[in-house]
Amino acid sequence: MSDPTRTSQSTRHATDPAAAAARTPAAAVAPTIRRPRAAAFRALLAAAALTGLLLAALGSPAPAHLLTRFTVQANLAVALVSACSAHRAWTGRRPVSPRITGALLPFLALPALAHYALPADTTAFTLPEAGASTAAQAIAPQLLYVLTPLAALADWLLLTGPRGFRLSCAWQWPAYPLLHLAFALVFPAAAGAPPPTVASALTLALAICLLPLITIGIDQVRPAPRLHNNRISPQGIGPLK
Repeated sequence: MSDPTRTSQSTRHATDPAAAAARTPAAAVAPTIRRPRAAAFRALLAAAALTGLLLAALGSPAPAHLLTRFTVQANLAVALVSACSAHRAWTGRRPVSPRITGALLPFLALPALAHYALPADTTAFTLPEAGASTAAQAIAPQLLYVLTPLAALADWLLLTGPRGFRLSCAWQWPAYPLLHLAFALVFPAAAGAPPPTVASALTLALAICLLPLITIGIDQVRPAPRLHNNRISPQGIGPLK
């Protein structure tokens, strides 16, 4: 029985238009689908993350030390990935891999959880405590702990197709946060924050492992948003529409 995935010699060397069309991959002739609304939203998301980081740097006596904080690292990654995603949505190019965009969701949720639900000794994942509160120091946490995570959540739920995450992400995404937690425990001086207590460290480790599982589980059951009327979902795995 012949293999349908292989191209015969006659078709491979044919030069007529019909044979050339048969040998052309579908991706080469697929229409470019631009998504200006998604591009604008993701550009605003990148701007919000960068604004929060700038205000946090202006309100800190040692801005360079903020780079050791997980909040700053996560929001910096969100700004870069969102800017890239906005450019690809505007130009109609292939979206950023869900393996990258999905990791940002638990990365942003973790500092917010540490800031609002855990004691102040978990500052390796949050911004440093300020002595005298200024306008910049008051606005920066609202942008980094509230607005940016909620905007990233809305981007995922409203502008991204479902079932794009794989089960392997459940052990890949927690790798860096766990390394960061271990670094904060072993080298608190280099992390620029006191080490968390045992209870707080265990709570953080549990949250680091559970947040990816929750994200992947929701992604598998959530309905598809009203995206562009193309025939195949951009990131989901499903039948033709």
